[in-house]
Amino acid sequence: MRLSDLRGRHVAVWGAGREGRAAVTAIAAHGPAGLVVVDDSANFLTLPWDGPLAAAAPLVTGEEGFERLAAADVVVRSPGVPNTHPWMVELRRRSVPVTQGSALWMADHADRTVGVTGSKGKSTTSSLISHLLTAMDRPNVFGGNIGVPLLDLPEAELYVLELSSYQCSDLTDSPRVAVVTALFPEHLDAHGGEREYYRDKLNLIAHGPHAVVVNGADPRLAAELGDRAAVRAGSPDTTHVATGPDGTQWFHLRDTPLFPRAVLPLVGRHNESNLCVALAVLDALGVDVVTRRDSLAVAVAEFQGLAHRLTEIADPSGLTFVDDTLATSPYAAIHAIDAYEGRPLTVIVGGADRGLDYSPLRAHLAGREITVIGVPDSGPRIVEALSGLPSVRTELADDLVAAVGLSRKLTPAGGVVLLSPAAPSYGRFRNFEHRSEVFAQAVADTAR
Repeated sequence: MRLSDLRGRHVAVWGAGREGRAAVTAIAAHGPAGLVVVDDSANFLTLPWDGPLAAAAPLVTGEEGFERLAAADVVVRSPGVPNTHPWMVELRRRSVPVTQGSALWMADHADRTVGVTGSKGKSTTSSLISHLLTAMDRPNVFGGNIGVPLLDLPEAELYVLELSSYQCSDLTDSPRVAVVTALFPEHLDAHGGEREYYRDKLNLIAHGPHAVVVNGADPRLAAELGDRAAVRAGSPDTTHVATGPDGTQWFHLRDTPLFPRAVLPLVGRHNESNLCVALAVLDALGVDVVTRRDSLAVAVAEFQGLAHRLTEIADPSGLTFVDDTLATSPYAAIHAIDAYEGRPLTVIVGGADRGLDYSPLRAHLAGREITVIGVPDSGPRIVEALSGLPSVRTELADDLVAAVGLSRKLTPAGGVVLLSPAAPSYGRFRNFEHRSEVFAQAVADTAR
């Protein structure tokens, strides 16, 4: 379904946030017979619905909202509306067509788009792809889940998009190059279960992409793909890391060395995989990666890591404090912990409790010497999941500020204090940025 298909139809936009506002503006320009906005989650944080938006579509709240949705020819839901929402279940039962702004946009732009999703690494990988394409004289517009709704993007010859599982779930067109960086259980409450989450995530590649590029080192992703044709970055027949001409680790394209691993300023093996995926995407787009390897090396060296992802904070004590607040699952925390292997490590965990299974974290830390400090709400449950591991010291703190103070007492000189919560920020903080601000301020306030 395209935006132009909404002309002359009764459309209900579900959600009055950033995505909903973009949808109203885009749909109104195509002449629907009727347009209404439904917001079933209005609260004191809700932005005013007025001016041109109110003129284009009235806002309906409360229980009346469902009747307006059910009466529409098409419902355009915001990504924040989960598949498990009771209204969604009933709309599906009634066969009411439901789509999203991302699907409407993709129907008109798929052939000019690189779409990136993944349970981990999608933000860094999509940023790398956009950055390297620009350096290779391939201008592009970068957007999507990073904060710019697709329906607000300007016209361009090439797009690089970070796409969440929610945005992928309603797509009926795949991007020209569809990219998947990792797969592990996430957001199961919103998708309805592990199988449903994988289905929605992999819907990105289900509608005829020209090329599929995946992280070939991810075992769950490999199992889900089976024998499907895909470029599996990290494998010897594409981009991978191996011993180079000077005896150190280099990035390669098949048998050809490109540049040393040391060029990449990001720590961790997972970031090596992210760059392998990005380079494989450039290769799939026809960029001569070998001929332009020197320019690529310069661009890689200049890449700035994303805020709140393994962001190191300078401290006069000699300790290294690391903000990885966007690590909201045990698997993401595992990647962060591995990035500092070989150094004394204290990790601060805990946040909103979604009932996640922390046994994978326990299995990963078995036999590893590490200190774990749990903070509310899920911190005590994570600490309990780690109980009995002989080399894991566990402590509880009343809040994040107290955890930072405790970490200074427990972490040996030259060690690392890692905020990698394995849980979301909401409940105790306004958002993930607020959690990062509190962490950074606590580091500054406790410095000697």
